[in-house]
Amino acid sequence: MRRITIFITLLITFVSSALQAQGTVKRRTPDYAFANFDRNKIIYPGDSLAMERFFEKLDTLLFMGQGKLNVMHIGGSHVQAGVFSQQMRDNLLNLCPGITAGRGLVFPFMKTNTPASFSVIRTGEWDYCRNAVPFDTRLGLAGASITTSDPEASFCIITREKNPRDITPEFDFNLVKILGYGDNDSIVPVVHYNDRVIKGRYDKNEGSYTFRLPDYTDSLYVDFNQMPGTFTVTGVYLDNGMPGITYHGIGVNGARVDSYLSCLDLERDLRLVKPDLVIFGIGINDAAADSFTKERFKRDYCTLIDIIHSVNPNCALLFVTNNDSYKRIRKNKYQVNTNGVLAEQAFLELGKKYNAAVWDFFDIMGGLKSMQQWQNQNMAQKDKIHFTNAGYTLIGDLLFNALMDRYMEHLKYNNQEL
Repeated sequence: MRRITIFITLLITFVSSALQAQGTVKRRTPDYAFANFDRNKIIYPGDSLAMERFFEKLDTLLFMGQGKLNVMHIGGSHVQAGVFSQQMRDNLLNLCPGITAGRGLVFPFMKTNTPASFSVIRTGEWDYCRNAVPFDTRLGLAGASITTSDPEASFCIITREKNPRDITPEFDFNLVKILGYGDNDSIVPVVHYNDRVIKGRYDKNEGSYTFRLPDYTDSLYVDFNQMPGTFTVTGVYLDNGMPGITYHGIGVNGARVDSYLSCLDLERDLRLVKPDLVIFGIGINDAAADSFTKERFKRDYCTLIDIIHSVNPNCALLFVTNNDSYKRIRKNKYQVNTNGVLAEQAFLELGKKYNAAVWDFFDIMGGLKSMQQWQNQNMAQKDKIHFTNAGYTLIGDLLFNALMDRYMEHLKYNNQEL
C-alpha cells in the first residue's frame, strides 16, 4: 500500500511539473490598465466539493489515460459563435496529447453564426427555428431545429476547423446520433459513407437515430430515405468512444435562461450528454430586458439547475457572470446597462446556494462601463455587447487560466495529503 501511495505521489508531482513545463497550463494574456486581470480567479461562495470531484476525474484522465469527461458550456450568442468555447476546448485538450474524445453535440446552423470549429453544407429547402423567439417546434438541448419536406434536402457536417491552428485537435468519429423526428414513421435519416448507405437504429428514449460507421471520419453526409413528409433535426451527436474530454458548446443567438426551459426535450438530451461540468454563460440577454429582475433570473436558473442535477446529481457547476454591456437607445447612442451589476449579484448568490464555482468576469474585465475600453482595444464590437474574435479568444484564455490555477491547487493539496 505504501508503495502505491509513493507511486501516486511521484506521479502527481511529475505530471504537475510536466504540465507547467509545457507552458500549456497557463496561457499568456495582455495587461490592460482598465481591467482587473490580477483578480482573474475562480471563487467558491459555498464549498468546492463538486469541483474537486471533477478535478479527481481529470486526474484519472491525465495520469492514467482513463475515463471520459463531458464539459457543457451553455449560453447565447457568446457561445454559439464558438470562439470562446473553442479556445477553452483547445486549451483543455492540449493539457495532454491524446485526450481528444468525441466532438459531442453540435447543430447544423443555417445562415447564422456557425461556429468556426466545424462546417455545414446543406442542399434543398429548410426552415430554421430557435428557442430565443416564439416557436411551435419540439426542441431539445441544442435549442434549435431545422425542418425539411424537400426530397432534395441533405446536410453535411465537417469537423475540421475552418481556420486551423497548430494546437487545434482533430475530431474524428465513428458513432453518430441524429436527434429528431418525422411526421410519419417512413421518413428517416440515412448516412452516406463512401459508397455505402448506412441505416440507423431508432431509440425512442433518446429520440435519436444511431449510426455506427465502419471507420473513423471527420465528415458526415445525411439525407432522407423517403418523401413526401417532413423531418426535423434537433441536434447531431458525434463520438469516437475514446477516453478524453468532450467539450459541448451549446449556444443560441438571443437565448435567455427561460429559452432553454421552454425546450421540451431538454432533460432527455441532457441524459445523452450527462455533463460532469456545466459552464453557465446564459444571462446577457436576460439582463438586456427592461423587465429584468434578479429574483426572476435566479428562479429560472434554479429550475434549470434542478433539471441538470436530476440527470447527474454530482455535476459540477461553474457560473460565468455577464460581461459589461450597453443598450442602444438611438443611432450611435448607447447607455450602460446597469443590470450587469444585478446579474453579478445573482450569480454569486446562486454559487453559494448550489456550492458552485463562480468566475466573476464582470469584475475581471473592469466592471461597469469597461466594455467601452474593450472596444477601444479592438476586443469588443461596436454594439458594446459582443466581442471580437480576439476578445473571445482572450476570454477563453482567462477562464482557462483561472480554472488551471484551481486545478494546480488541487494537485498541490492532494500531493501534500498523500
